[in-house]
Amino acid sequence: MRFVVVVMIALAIGSSRPASAQEQPRFPVPTYDQLTPEQKKWADDIAAPPRNAKFSNPPYGIYVRNPELAARITAMSDYLRWKTSLPARLSEFAILISARHWTSQYEWHQHYPLAIKGGLDPKILDDMIVGKRPSDMKDDETILYELVTQLYRDKAVSDDTFAAGVGKFGERGVLDIVGIVGFYDFVAMALITAKVDSPHDGVPRLQAFPK
Repeated sequence: MRFVVVVMIALAIGSSRPASAQEQPRFPVPTYDQLTPEQKKWADDIAAPPRNAKFSNPPYGIYVRNPELAARITAMSDYLRWKTSLPARLSEFAILISARHWTSQYEWHQHYPLAIKGGLDPKILDDMIVGKRPSDMKDDETILYELVTQLYRDKAVSDDTFAAGVGKFGERGVLDIVGIVGFYDFVAMALITAKVDSPHDGVPRLQAFPK
């Protein structure tokens, strides 16, 4: 009898706990009809090519809370995703370095297939998943990785790394790299703040960094 009482109390406590963040999102997305005119204008804008994005999907479902900021965010995103001086292989690599730095599962999930499609070796991503420095990187990938890693780790870029970056990518390319990781740092932080997780659909998830 005592065992039954204990079990019933445990069940009662469990049922009284708040639902998880996935069940109760921090930024519940309104329906289109609930949007303000300013929000609708932005939602219609991102639904058009080349974005073809739904305002209800992450991270847009977060941005819609602040349509004035959202318009500026998406304008910067358009440049950094499609108009930089870098090929997709490198720009997606930079995005995934940002996702790995923050362990942003959703950002990683979204850009993992794009990086492979762009020509990045999946073995590089396998190393990143477990928190290792990638092996067998190409010369331009190594320079990009060193530049971004030094920014995160050292809060500085060495003269040698800067010179290598300018020599390989030019001054514009170096600023494109810094712009990409800076922007996707913001995206990762927004996703983390909102507790957005990635789907469990076969894309390998990031593991915790080794202690």
